[in-house]
Amino acid sequence: MNDHYLKKLDRVAAILTQLQSKPIVRAQDLAEKFEVSVRTIYRDIKTLENAGIPIVGEAGSGYSLMEGYKLPPVMFTKEEVLSFITAEKLMQKFSHQSLGNHYQTAMDKLRSVLRSSDKNLIQNIENQIDIFDYSPKPDDTIKNVIPTILESIAEKKQLFIEYQSVDGNVSNRTIEAVGIFYEFTYWYIMAFCTLRKDFRQFRVDRILKIAKIEITFSQEYGKINDHRRIASKTTTKVKLLVDKKIMGYLVNSKSYYGLISENETENGIEMTFETEWIDEGFPRWLITFADYAEILEPELLKSKMKNLVQKLSEKLS
Repeated sequence: MNDHYLKKLDRVAAILTQLQSKPIVRAQDLAEKFEVSVRTIYRDIKTLENAGIPIVGEAGSGYSLMEGYKLPPVMFTKEEVLSFITAEKLMQKFSHQSLGNHYQTAMDKLRSVLRSSDKNLIQNIENQIDIFDYSPKPDDTIKNVIPTILESIAEKKQLFIEYQSVDGNVSNRTIEAVGIFYEFTYWYIMAFCTLRKDFRQFRVDRILKIAKIEITFSQEYGKINDHRRIASKTTTKVKLLVDKKIMGYLVNSKSYYGLISENETENGIEMTFETEWIDEGFPRWLITFADYAEILEPELLKSKMKNLVQKLSEKLS
């Protein structure tokens, strides 16, 4: 069977899924989705009809499957159906690009087993749900990078990666992936690095090349959260005295920057951190509320804050 017929077979199967997913499907929409001519879609519809698929409709008005043709193996409640469409919106905004396309295909298959009333429910409500995300999306350098990582975890196979650090240096690493996590707009791999003989985390958008290799590993690494702090670099202890009135604005970020304790005093909240980003990340975060905070220790942080403020002052002068 040549490539032409394989592509046609895949497209016809996908068209059937589309017909099962929606109340009415237009030939023009199918042609745009599969990047073929409308005439080709007409021929594909005819192929399905010749195979015994009961399709209702005609060219120019749209197509649908005869009611009752496919009985769904699972019946979903309306609440479950609405949760699916909400999850789909979240995936569209926050999932990594290499996962989004696969999730969309999975949702099409899910729609295909819904009752007509539930398909109509989705069609009526999906434009009334939106997720506003103001975080910039990192550019993908590799197609299917996260599925490749997840496959390596499932198969317990090592990964070879070409990785670019924050300062632009490129190195080759062989890693044993423990898991992936999403934090502050970026996806990361947690892995055992065979070069460093220790756990490290790698930002996915900085991976320039990735490949599974045939070397397997038998070590059981446990849950990803067991290793996130272990993988951290050398930490620095920081103590701040913060005005109580702004504590509400720090709820989502303070843990990320290494908060280990906070105590209420007469003069404010004494916050203690163990941070691995004393050089750049922590000072830049602190400057967003520096007028409401006093640095108790270390002196190193005071010096870095002075340098940062001086640079800002020079740019604004």
